[in-house]
Amino acid sequence: MGKDLLIGACLLLAMAGCSSLDVDEGLVVIDVKAGHPDKELALQDFMEVEYVPLETTDEFVTQGDVLAVGEKYMVVKNWVNDGDIFLFDRQTGKGVRKWNRRGQGDEEYTYINGAVLDEDRGEVFVNCSPTRKVMVYDLSGTFKRSFSLPEGAEALAIYDYDAGSLMLYDMSVYYDEGKSRTKPYYHLVISKQDGALQRGIAIPFDIVRAPYVQKGDAVAVASVCPVVPWGKDWLLVETSSDTVYRYRPADDSLHPVLAKKPAADPEVLLTMGVMTERYWFVQTIEKEFDFATGWGFRLGGLVYDRQAGEVYEPTVRNADYEGQEVDLISHPLNRGGIAAFQVLPADQLVEACGSGRLQGRLREIAAKLGEESNPVVMLMKPV
Repeated sequence: MGKDLLIGACLLLAMAGCSSLDVDEGLVVIDVKAGHPDKELALQDFMEVEYVPLETTDEFVTQGDVLAVGEKYMVVKNWVNDGDIFLFDRQTGKGVRKWNRRGQGDEEYTYINGAVLDEDRGEVFVNCSPTRKVMVYDLSGTFKRSFSLPEGAEALAIYDYDAGSLMLYDMSVYYDEGKSRTKPYYHLVISKQDGALQRGIAIPFDIVRAPYVQKGDAVAVASVCPVVPWGKDWLLVETSSDTVYRYRPADDSLHPVLAKKPAADPEVLLTMGVMTERYWFVQTIEKEFDFATGWGFRLGGLVYDRQAGEVYEPTVRNADYEGQEVDLISHPLNRGGIAAFQVLPADQLVEACGSGRLQGRLREIAAKLGEESNPVVMLMKPV
């Protein structure tokens, strides 16, 4: 992988022309260094919440790292690199299948950096960043094919672009921190069949400003989500630009939707989260890392209230779970009727149930769990 990366903080087209760039009125500009008023939100005021307890059996025991959520299934792995992949029923949480293809062979992955579930094709695409390959399996875990990413490209995540394509962000740009860009584009659309480049989407910028801090041979990288689904469109985050763009595949066009005032000492980067009709959730990341302590990339949360036209520092609370702050940044789906998901560990739910801090359906589920049970997946749907 070129330089070896020490991951610090919260770890994370056949046409190669530039997309057209349209400037929309009403561009939202955020001062990331300003003090914004606090705002407390009740999740159930703007989201319908569904809880899916993952079945626990001798075969289906998982730490609950959810990779993909479809209409029929959820794809889950463990946080440790043991190679296990679990398929759970999306509605009931019952275990459907489990497989493990970890290894050094042509049909195997060495690491699971992410996965895409394509239920129409009956395929799971497993991204293996160390080998720069995508391994394709059917829903039983049987190997179908593999393909390499476009030459020179590296990706920690892949996304389900459409019926025949995947989207990725080429994070090899990080190695050029502080230098002029060396490629015309870093957001790529590739074929699901063979990985062939189908489209490159060029975000305007000159000098690379990556979520990347280096001191001598030590390197720390912050997790920035560079691609966020938004209905039929996509939000494209490029930290080298102060602007977040909405990409519309229908006409291959880019539209600025949100920008930040330049910030220094330290520089502040943005990533996007859940987007609803009223609320746009944003995370700020300070580009600063202390190698002596191992701490850095301080995170902050903002929300743009489109109805009020104001920016706030939000706290979102789950009415079913006293004391739980809801994460609307880490796992944005913004598609298929689901805005985001969050994994609720069983041991925490058992403790909360025992202390009377759960209500309704979540309390009913937690009452049947043990501390060693699989987690519960909370799905959030805009109302």
